[in-house]
Amino acid sequence: MGKCLFRNEVNSVRPYVPGKPVEELKRELGLEDIEKLASNENPLGPSPKAIEAIRKEAEYINIYPESNATKVKEKLAEKYNLSVDNIVTGNGGEELLKLIAETFINSGDEAIMADTTFDKYASEVSFMGGTAVKLPLKNYKHDFEGFIGTINDNTKLIFICNPNNPTGNIATKDELDSFVKNVPEDVVIVLDEAYYDYAVMNPEYPDSLEILKKRPNTIILRTFSKVAGIAAVRIGYLLTSKEIADAMNKIRLVFSVNRLAQAAALGALEDTEHIQKTVELNYKSLGLMEEYFNKRSFEYIKSNANFIFVNIGEDSRVVFNELLKKGIIIRPGYLWGWDSWLRISTGTIEQTQKFVDKLDEVLNELCKNELSLA
Repeated sequence: MGKCLFRNEVNSVRPYVPGKPVEELKRELGLEDIEKLASNENPLGPSPKAIEAIRKEAEYINIYPESNATKVKEKLAEKYNLSVDNIVTGNGGEELLKLIAETFINSGDEAIMADTTFDKYASEVSFMGGTAVKLPLKNYKHDFEGFIGTINDNTKLIFICNPNNPTGNIATKDELDSFVKNVPEDVVIVLDEAYYDYAVMNPEYPDSLEILKKRPNTIILRTFSKVAGIAAVRIGYLLTSKEIADAMNKIRLVFSVNRLAQAAALGALEDTEHIQKTVELNYKSLGLMEEYFNKRSFEYIKSNANFIFVNIGEDSRVVFNELLKKGIIIRPGYLWGWDSWLRISTGTIEQTQKFVDKLDEVLNELCKNELSLA
């Protein structure tokens, strides 16, 4: 038998399953009219100012981008009243999560996280030879009491997705403040705030920058992919202490954020109107879905993100596939072990209404089939 060519952790890492692409569904089913409500994308599209910035920058793509994304960092530093030394940019949130694991995790180190939450926390920690310690959600929320009881000498990181993905709910200011006070200073708390712009509308949402000011071993992750609508060009950022930022900048890819992404981010930072319209539409879409779920007496988790998690009481694999046939792409809960739940991204009012109508059709058809078999 030949020697194993691959790093040991390659075999143990579970690949991330992204939302089904529209192009793939068109090829498979020959459909043209498709609504994708699976990947938490902005239904209004990109920031117009981001598009214009990309157009202006396109003629310079023969030149390497500015390695440190200095202009982006300067704008972010101004926005958050921080120094550029407190900021790390990356090729979207996924690369930044990989960078966090590469910076901190040695073989045998542990990272605490919820079960269920964003899958990439566990996979990145595991790939570096660390152990992902997963604690079940408690009343659909992070079990902070359990987190505290699980911390030991091997604990390096604690991941908190806020709002949590896929549940969509938040850890409140009081909950998070109480938790942080009980975490040892030498444990790094990672606050993944990819959905910050939606969640901050809730007055109970924590001010993580205040936590960072008091606790340097804190990392805040935010992104331009969601509310700014520039997910395809890939740019996210971390807010943290200078010490941590310096360490991460030593090992990040030299040109991880491309020239067009940097230009788009600068445009998006100026486009407060687009952000406001996006957030307003988001809550209208959530409201329309909640109205339908209430009518059907479905259990759902109150969301402050741009998606909602609902228990439709049927096999999510079946419902997912039946919705695909009707041109609707959502995320089935079985992917996280929640077999009767669906995660649906918000859309335009027209997209949301179409989803509601098609889901109603699917559920009614399943009910008829069950009655005919009885």
